Amino acid sequence: MTKPTRVALAGEALIDLIASPDGTFTPCLGGAVYNLARALSRQGVGAMYLNPLSSDRFGRLLAQQLEQDGVALAKPTPVQEVTSLAVVNLDDTGHPDYAFYREGVADRKISATSLQDSCSQLSELKMVCTGALALDARDQDHYLPWLKTQKQAGHWVVVDANLRPSVMPDLPSYRATIQQALALADIIKVSDEDLVYLGLEGASPVESAQQLLRQTSAQLLALTLGEHGAWLMSANGLLCFGRESTKLAIADTVGAGDSFLAGLLAALLNQNLDISSQAALEQLLRHAVASASLCVQEKGCVPPSWEQAHAWSVGHPLNF
Repeated sequence: MTKPTRVALAGEALIDLIASPDGTFTPCLGGAVYNLARALSRQGVGAMYLNPLSSDRFGRLLAQQLEQDGVALAKPTPVQEVTSLAVVNLDDTGHPDYAFYREGVADRKISATSLQDSCSQLSELKMVCTGALALDARDQDHYLPWLKTQKQAGHWVVVDANLRPSVMPDLPSYRATIQQALALADIIKVSDEDLVYLGLEGASPVESAQQLLRQTSAQLLALTLGEHGAWLMSANGLLCFGRESTKLAIADTVGAGDSFLAGLLAALLNQNLDISSQAALEQLLRHAVASASLCVQEKGCVPPSWEQAHAWSVGHPLNF
C-alpha cells in the first residue's frame, strides 16, 4: 500500500566518490536532501523527492534506490543533464571533506513554479524540507519563493543548514541566502560547525544556537555535536541534551546528520508529538540520536527503519 506523501523534499541528489587509502574511489549514492528523503521513507513517512534525476547511469541508480526505499518521484522522467558529483576524503575519525562538481547538473534543473506545482498535487502534505547545496545563492530564485509559498499554505518548513562554504564562490551572498531560508523555517537543524560558518558569536554552540533561534520564527531547533551528542531547543525556552552512553564502532559519518533529522521528523509525524513539553523533546531526541547512531555504524549512508531506531533507543538509553 502506498503511503500518503506527508513530506516533500527539494535539493541535491549526487554521487559521493569516497576516497580510499590506496587512491581508488568508491561511488556511493548521496546528497543531504536525497539521503533525508530515503531516511524518512525507511521510517514509514511518505516522502516525495521534487528534483529531476539524470538519464545517465548514476541518475538511474539514484532513481532505483529511491524507488526501492519507497520515495515518490515528482519528476519520474529523467533529464539529459548529468548527475552531480562529490569527491569525499575521510579523515582518521571518518569525518568527510567534500569537493563538488555541480555545473549544468540534473538536480539543479528546477524552478519555483515546478516545485510548487508538484506540492500542489499532495493533499496530505505536512512538511517541506530543503538545505545543504540547495542554499546556494545562485539557486535562491527557485527555492526561496517556493518555501515562502509553502509556509503561506500552512506547511511546516524544515531547513537543514548543512553549510558547504568551501565550494561557494560568494560567501556573503551564500550566508545571506541561508539566513533568508532559516528565517522561513519552522524547524532548523544545524551543527556546531554550521554555527561557526554563520558567524554567530555565542560563547558556546548552545548559546549560538539559541541566538539563531531567537532570530527566526522557528518552533524547534536541533543542534548536532557529532559524537558529543545533540541538543533540541524550542521557541518557548525548553532545552534538551542527550548523547549515547557507550562508545560506538563508527564506520564513517556519511549521512549521520540526515538520519538524525529523519528520525526527528519521523517521530514528530508518526507520534503527533507536542513540542511544548520536555517529555516530548526527550522522546524526539532519543529517536533522532538512535537513527544517527545506527547510520554511523554502516559504511556510507544506510538509514535505519523506524523499528530499528526504536529498538536501538530502547536498548541503548541516552545520557540526558
